[in-house]
Amino acid sequence: MTTFRLRSRLALLPALLAVAFSLTAVAQTPKAVDGTAAAARGDRTFDLPPTLQTETKFLIRLLEEAHYNKEAVKPRDYREIITNYMGDWDGQRLFFLDSDRLEFERRFGEGLYWNIASLGRIDAAFEIFNTYERRANDRITWIFTELERDFRLDTSDTFTIDRNKAPWPASQAEADDLWRRRLKFEIIQQLLADKPIEEAKTTVRKRYERMLKNLADIEGLDLAESFLTNVAKLYDPHSTYFSADTFEDFSIQMRLQLVGIGALLGVEEDHCVVKEVITGGPADLDKRLKPNDKIIAVGQVGPNAGEPVDVIGMKLRKIVELIRGAKGTQVRLIVQPAESVDGSQRQEIIITRDVVNLDSARAKAAIFDVPDREGNLKPIGVISLPTFYGPDSGSDGKAQNSATKDVADLIGRLKEAKVEGIVLDLRNNGGGLLSEAIELTGLFIPKGPVVQVRNYYGEVKVDSDEDPAITYSGPLAVLVSRFSASASEIVAGALQNYGRAVVIGDSSTHGKGTVQTVVEMRGLNPQLARSRSGAAKLTIQKFYLPNGASTQLNGVVPDIVLPSVEDLLEVGEKSLDHALVWDEIPSSFFDGRPLEARILTPLKEASLARQNSLPEFIYLKRNIDWFKARQEEKDISLNLDQRRRTKEADESFKKEMDAERERLTAGNFAFREFHLGAPPPPRRRAAPAEGTETTPLELSTEENEGYDVLDIHLREALRVVSDALEMALSPQFVAEQAPLTAKADNKS
Repeated sequence: MTTFRLRSRLALLPALLAVAFSLTAVAQTPKAVDGTAAAARGDRTFDLPPTLQTETKFLIRLLEEAHYNKEAVKPRDYREIITNYMGDWDGQRLFFLDSDRLEFERRFGEGLYWNIASLGRIDAAFEIFNTYERRANDRITWIFTELERDFRLDTSDTFTIDRNKAPWPASQAEADDLWRRRLKFEIIQQLLADKPIEEAKTTVRKRYERMLKNLADIEGLDLAESFLTNVAKLYDPHSTYFSADTFEDFSIQMRLQLVGIGALLGVEEDHCVVKEVITGGPADLDKRLKPNDKIIAVGQVGPNAGEPVDVIGMKLRKIVELIRGAKGTQVRLIVQPAESVDGSQRQEIIITRDVVNLDSARAKAAIFDVPDREGNLKPIGVISLPTFYGPDSGSDGKAQNSATKDVADLIGRLKEAKVEGIVLDLRNNGGGLLSEAIELTGLFIPKGPVVQVRNYYGEVKVDSDEDPAITYSGPLAVLVSRFSASASEIVAGALQNYGRAVVIGDSSTHGKGTVQTVVEMRGLNPQLARSRSGAAKLTIQKFYLPNGASTQLNGVVPDIVLPSVEDLLEVGEKSLDHALVWDEIPSSFFDGRPLEARILTPLKEASLARQNSLPEFIYLKRNIDWFKARQEEKDISLNLDQRRRTKEADESFKKEMDAERERLTAGNFAFREFHLGAPPPPRRRAAPAEGTETTPLELSTEENEGYDVLDIHLREALRVVSDALEMALSPQFVAEQAPLTAKADNKS
């Protein structure tokens, strides 16, 4: 299975990046030396599967023998793993001391490669974590004491809120000073929300109590996965190690299917809470399980099922593992209904597990009525594709979602509705299956090369659309963003190479021009054949557009660039450590050419004129300027009065922008949506609770629900298509319709 999916951006803007996959439990349990006391001391030992050492050695063999960048990493480079792994647990450089780093490097640095590669030993992972756990427990005890004191909030102190590139504190005194500033910052955040000081302290205390509990829930395979992923990332930022559970999640993500009951779960105060019921899933069809219900116990159904297992206080992954199972089997849930007054009411619900299609992450479409310069309305379609999903290599493809088939279906509906042009929206699409990218590009072009793939040895393979038929031949624009990566960049870049579409969006796409393959460890060694093993995702190739240019690092540069706040973020391949370089290879033979200047220039000029004059772009640029100013403020004041003044200024600006946004929505284009299947009913979900741990995503795909009330980039893309339509009707552009309009329209 060849895949390439962006994962790193989740850490920057999690709200923009929900994807569809389901968490499962890690298949082992930490074995504490002395129960809770050992966790508090930070000297736990961990039960680990006997196959882990074998998997570790095979991971190194794969990286050294099959990775595209295999010659770039030397044994001495493994020392870097130590600080990177420390950063996984202490990203803001607050718990460890710099003396810890020096000690770890002294103890583990010299022989780290040989221990991992030759012996399959990753003792450093557990010892570093134990030190972190001790530091965290000691620090949280200190925090609880500090919260009993009075805080002076009238000083000129400041706090640096982003310390992920800062050094660790040089001494305990320096760490104490950092933490006093951090606590002041957290207290002020609560006071600015109009909480009294004692309530603010209580809220902060609960935050660190949750942290203690989360620490105790961390298991040995969690540590191994993090550590081995840091090994893989020495080679490039997209190589990783999957535990068995994460590998299962990854497969679900790629095919947008799982077998279960169809419910998103969260943990609130040790209770498993139903956060959402997936439309059309077994729980939804059963109708008894509802959002905010608490699952108290989980049991199986059958002659040897035994009693239900109490899940109060259990780690979320373990609960999910108990609930998930084979298709057609049943699970028994003991539930406390949300409406239960005193918490004593219980209800038994037996649900038959079945395939759950995560349809909320599938493609969708709409038709917008866009006025031309004379005020006449033109119907223009929009197809939004959040990921390139499809059947995995181990399936027969039956009853599984496919991005290409879904988009072809939506194109058919748009054509029936007589749209005059289409916008393919690939913003926030982080990639997916290469085969889907190639087939989907083929919906818009005659047969020909879509992507060139080069391996370590310099061998180039050209992947082409072999079907001469075309599903849609009309005017086309592709809308992209900094978060458009991998498959998105191939599709946008290929259509740009062929002159088949105008590409519109941020100053460039993400720049991920590498191909990964996923290798399941149990397929490499007879010792692992019967085990539930992990997998390695490693980069084996780079890809290039039909014209020979790589999408790696530089991404795809749109024909028409729009102002965007995303251009101010550290988003993209250039911001990632060990990213591979940009290069190019000879062009393939393809029957196409980029749009000529006499076509693009009028489109650019018309768009630029709107960007300089329309109120919505003035609104957008003011928001960008405000964000840039706030982004440049590295240190935040810890003076309460000053923070209140800043808050008042920000709220005044936000109120002004909200009012302007409301005015601008009056200019929205009327639209009607098209769904795959029947229109989905309202999703049954619970309101989010503060401090909730959730499965990030059996279900949630917020960016694919409905259309933003003020989507400025989409509105401009629709106007560009409208401009292209007017140009095509002008005599001087009749002969140039071919680049924007394909030659046939008969692909089914």
